[in-house]
Amino acid sequence: MNNETSPVMVIVGGAGGIGSAVARRLAARDCRIVLAGREPGRLQAVATETAAQAITCDARDSAAVDALMQSVVASHGRVDGVVNCAGSILIKPAHLISDQEFADTLAINLTTAFNLLRAATRLMMRQAGGGSIVLCSSVAARRGLVNHEAIAAAKAGVEGLALAAAATYARQGVRVNCVAPGLTRTDLTRALTQNETVAKASAALHPLGRIGEPAEVASAICWLLDREQSWITGQVLGVDGGLGSVQARS
Repeated sequence: MNNETSPVMVIVGGAGGIGSAVARRLAARDCRIVLAGREPGRLQAVATETAAQAITCDARDSAAVDALMQSVVASHGRVDGVVNCAGSILIKPAHLISDQEFADTLAINLTTAFNLLRAATRLMMRQAGGGSIVLCSSVAARRGLVNHEAIAAAKAGVEGLALAAAATYARQGVRVNCVAPGLTRTDLTRALTQNETVAKASAALHPLGRIGEPAEVASAICWLLDREQSWITGQVLGVDGGLGSVQARS
């Protein structure tokens, strides 16, 4: 059972495939966990499973994120780690993407990351020990993939945000890192991973020859959140089956 000395971790997008996997790992490490997201029913289900606190919050709204972080501090006294697992997927060529689709992609992926980082750093830079922030990018931010223009632009923005913030807040002990997954089997990617043709083609693109699992991405996130990684900041960790840096055999 966690106690007042247990690290306090906030997971935005905590009801999703990767977010819930992060929550399970952190629960096993005796952390105090706060889950945030837009779907209260799903959020509460994960919270019950992991003995976490659930707070409904739309991270696209900066005031809502500020209120979330203030609520966490009021309840737990500090915030040791935050992770943004909010995200979306839009696979379309640029000429078929509407203004609204592009704006939504930026809001869900980049605006949520900025809002969480800004709110978290305001708190972490004033507390002893700083803290750790992990943002979720994508392999598409660093490798050109067909029909990924919108999501690649958003996730490249997330990586740039993380690197700049890592430099800005390093002296305050606030670490900022990214994970960049390849295609991972979650509810969000169900249309892709359950299509046999698409899944087989994607698996072949990844040098390790398969699609990723949420627990594998969650493992990397939790590793970066951990206090033992106190000398790691400004990194983008590919959890992508090698897709971002290795050529698959033909």
